[in-house]
Amino acid sequence: MTREQIQRHQSAGLIRLLQQLVPANRFWTKKWQLAGVDLAHLDFAQLPLTTKAELVEDHQAHPPYGSNLTFHVGAYSRFCQTSGTTGQPLRWLDTPESWQWMLGCWEQIFEMAGLRADDRLAFPFSFGPFLGFWAAFEGAARLGRLCLPGGGMSSEARLKFIEENQATVVCCTPTYALRLAEVAADEAKQPGSSTASEMLKSVRLLIVAGEPGGCVPSIRNKIEEAWGARVIDHWGMTEVGPLAAECVENPGGLHILETECIAEIIDPETGHAIPADGCWPMADGRQSQPSSPPIRGELVITNLGRIGSPMIRYRTGDIVELDPQPCPCGRPLMRLKGGILGRVDDMLTIRGNNVFPTAIEAILREFPEVIEFQFHIVTRDSMPQLQIEIETTMGIPDVEELDEFHAMIDRIESAIHDRLHFCPEVVPVLPDSLPRSEMKSRRMNRKQK
Repeated sequence: MTREQIQRHQSAGLIRLLQQLVPANRFWTKKWQLAGVDLAHLDFAQLPLTTKAELVEDHQAHPPYGSNLTFHVGAYSRFCQTSGTTGQPLRWLDTPESWQWMLGCWEQIFEMAGLRADDRLAFPFSFGPFLGFWAAFEGAARLGRLCLPGGGMSSEARLKFIEENQATVVCCTPTYALRLAEVAADEAKQPGSSTASEMLKSVRLLIVAGEPGGCVPSIRNKIEEAWGARVIDHWGMTEVGPLAAECVENPGGLHILETECIAEIIDPETGHAIPADGCWPMADGRQSQPSSPPIRGELVITNLGRIGSPMIRYRTGDIVELDPQPCPCGRPLMRLKGGILGRVDDMLTIRGNNVFPTAIEAILREFPEVIEFQFHIVTRDSMPQLQIEIETTMGIPDVEELDEFHAMIDRIESAIHDRLHFCPEVVPVLPDSLPRSEMKSRRMNRKQK
């Protein structure tokens, strides 16, 4: 589609959606009545924003699934639940029609990723109640690809499973991609075992999601070097569905599936849309002009095909930056430069500097000696201090290695100081003492001293 066709498609989809929500969906009917919204004379920008706090409150008031249900609960066939990394988990239901819409989103994502007819996809995750890669699994199966479920296995068993089945595509989080590579390296040390490269050699592509990392150069490079395979980043949320992916032609950014949603970027402090003065045709048809600084803010999503439990102008909490340049792939879809840059609620203020954990991780991943890490915000004398615990390939250094070991710590602290303008406290810990995760990593803690 052209930009104009996309905008017409979005407008028609929005009208169809809203016509089905009032009065059938109690959540949206009540929300818009209280806000004084007149759907007969709709101005999209006047629809109120929606927050996760509202959803949590609604679920508490209307257990167990909340009131954002357009149909009777008997019409729903799929259940999933948020991971709860940023608060109370939410339970989410989908009708068969809404679920098929999500599978269609994944088909577009697979097309962007360059999925081939002969690909075999491995899914090394728990297949629990999280949306995770459930829709990806079924979307690939609907395309006729062989899908390999890796639930209920150890990391060692999953590696053998990938090797024996000659999987060519792996879908997992960036953290778990690195963890599997770490386990492969450990397994290769066992007598009679294959080398790490032999275990992973069938894999040509990793599709990663669930946390920032796939678009962060240092993290991406570390995964690609370990696997000898290409990384494709993907973004989605339980509340809105799978709605963004990286194209093969242009690494380091995410295309929003604008045929399936309306995307906005707002100022997270004021809630107002970022002024439309970047190089991008805005949703109302205006063509903006080049400008500086770039359009950066919080991503807001309205999905158009998940009629059973839709989200309208939902504040995702994810910080993004609009890429004003046309993409070499030729798709006229909005592109987010650098993917997800961080989360509004994850931003740290250290010694007067605002920084996202993703920026710190990007620096740590540049050091091949660092295997795993965890952040602690330690308050000393009423001042926040960042403490970083790290596991390294050096383990517990011998006396002869102490100078080299301390030099490595100094280089890490200097790199963070030079680029983020504060000095952290880097603390080495024992090998295998930090937690590993196959889903989203939880590396941030706060403690008092």
